Parts: sequence; structure tokens; C-alpha cells
Amino acid sequence: MNPIPLAYQRTGKGQPLLLVHGFPLDHTFWEPILPHLTPHFDIILPDLRGFGNSPTTASGYNLEDLATDLNALLDHLELPAACLAGHSMGGYIALAFARRFKHRILGLGLLGTQAAPDTPERRQGRYATIEQIKAEGLKTVLGMAEKLSANPAHSPFFRDIIQRQNPAGVMGALQAIAERPDALPQFPGFSFPVAIVHGYEDSLVPVARAREMHAAQPAAILTELPGTGHSPPFEAPAATAAALLQLL
Repeated sequence: MNPIPLAYQRTGKGQPLLLVHGFPLDHTFWEPILPHLTPHFDIILPDLRGFGNSPTTASGYNLEDLATDLNALLDHLELPAACLAGHSMGGYIALAFARRFKHRILGLGLLGTQAAPDTPERRQGRYATIEQIKAEGLKTVLGMAEKLSANPAHSPFFRDIIQRQNPAGVMGALQAIAERPDALPQFPGFSFPVAIVHGYEDSLVPVARAREMHAAQPAAILTELPGTGHSPPFEAPAATAAALLQLL
């Protein structure tokens, strides 16, 4: 599938860092962490295909297609390589990027994410959610707002982001996530710095998944955050930024 042009914001100065948001969000997710990163990085904040201000296409694309969109964005910006950090689904896409474009990665941040594929039951659950969205719209996934952070005060922010997304983009992403492969075998081949950040209170992806990735690549830096849920860049921006600075 051909890449599509992504909407993006750019801020800061230093080594390029591409921040890839999770599901079902957009680039505004990263706002709390930016003051901690912009003195050190040239930050590129894309909206993924079907999210935020980026175009929405028919479903049937996979994580590699979404990674190809990011590769085309680097081409557009005339950046031969960059650090890459992904949150949740953004981590799945970052790992897909590493499968296809490893030569363009200066460092990899994996935030509240995992390398393991879906179980058959989880995959079927995502397909069922797609059908629910077709019938009922985005209210089907609004409940995620309460699961994206360990702090209930954050739920209104996440609910607002989810509500403004395109249902077609949300459905396309769900299919891509459901069909992702096991990325764990890639880890021993990583020659660039890797930072793994995970919250102890993550109710969507258990912290054991972060430890699996670290075991597969012991040179990676693992940061586990107490009192933090699924969204370390939003819930614990200073600590998450400190981990990402170790990619420099």
C-alpha cells in the first residue's frame, strides 16, 4: 500500500525524535512531556493515518503500512534517521518500523507497549469491537478513557481526544493491531539504544510485557514507574523524558 502524507507538528531543537501516539488518540497526547524534551530533541509529532488531522483511508492496512507512512514523513522532512518512540499502539508501529527501516533508527523508545501478539481471544475481541463501532460509533471505545491512566482525573482529557477521532480510522487501526506479529524475535538484533518505560498500574498491558522485552534485549534501559498506568508520557512526563534522554 502506498504511503499517505501525515499531518504533523514540529517543535524543539536537537536530535530528531519521532513520537508515535497510541490508540485511539492523536498527537495532542504528548503535550505534557514536550517541555521536558524540546530542549534536547527536534520533536516530530505526527497524527497517524485515520487519526487527528491526517487522511483516513479504507481499512485493510497493517502496521507495516503505518510504518511506511512514517518513513515517508522522514523523507519529506529530509531526515535520514531519527530516534523513534511509540506509546501503546505507537510502540507496535515503532517495532514494525524497525522491521522494515531499522537503518533509519537512532534510538527506540517503547512506552506502555509490548512485543507480544494478541491471543486468539483478544484478536476476536478487536474484530467484535470493529463491528460494534460500525453499528454504534465511537461510544463503543469511550470506556478506554478510564483505562488509559491510573489517575481518574485524566479521563475527561482522554475522552475528549477519543470523541474527535474518525470511526473509520479507529476501525482500521483495530484491524492492524489485531493482526500484528510477534515482535520479540527482533530484539536481539537491535544495535541502537532502547528505552522501555512501563507503569506498574497499567491495566491494559501488564508490566510483565516490558520485562519480556528487556529480557530479549538486556542492553535496553528498563524504567518501571510506580503509581503510573498505561500512559507514562502523560502520567509521569518527567520520568519518561529522563528515560528517553538516554537514547542520545
